[in-house]
Amino acid sequence: GIMDQFVSVHARAEHALLLDCRSLEHELLPLDTSAVRVVVCNTMVHHELGSSAYNERRAQCEEAARLLSERVGGVEQLRDVTAEVLEQHADALDEVQLKRARHVVGENDRTVRAADALKAGDYQAFGRLMNQSHASLRDDYEVSCEELDLMVELAGRQPGVLGARMVGAGFGGCTVNLVFAEHADRAVGGIREGYRAVTGIEPEAYQFVAVGGARVEKC
Repeated sequence: GIMDQFVSVHARAEHALLLDCRSLEHELLPLDTSAVRVVVCNTMVHHELGSSAYNERRAQCEEAARLLSERVGGVEQLRDVTAEVLEQHADALDEVQLKRARHVVGENDRTVRAADALKAGDYQAFGRLMNQSHASLRDDYEVSCEELDLMVELAGRQPGVLGARMVGAGFGGCTVNLVFAEHADRAVGGIREGYRAVTGIEPEAYQFVAVGGARVEKC
């Protein structure tokens, strides 16, 4: 994908980056790092399903887009489908294809609403969308695992945590959390302690603020 490279060039301090991966249009969105922290928690596990499951889901999404295009036309990718169209033509897909499509269509809508939330400085709304995103990744896209779900659940119990979701290809790896800055240290401690108590694994956790992209500075 293009996201890592794009943010390395275009990132700006105190901002998140909204990117359209088709057109490469992008928009900087305000992210007040004095108010919130981004916390990444590592489950320290990786189940050997990643690459094959990724390819399988990509094929399922492509087939769902093809079948929907036969019904309504003009569907190159699932991003071209609205929730209303998907609901109206759900019978064109099998159960698995419908779940995959529901995740992609819903995630695109959540992304737009998340951008609006950041523009409004509504971190509570943004956090709720993160939680919804994880539920969709778990239930419809089916790329989560017990350890990721546990870490998201533990985050939700911590005061000051606004939202949490898995990141990456899934089946292990990390979660990303949005936390009020004054609660970040305590939240990290609570997540790590709870995860260690249940799994016996010592997780890693890192706090981040939004900074600018890669650059060369003359000393």
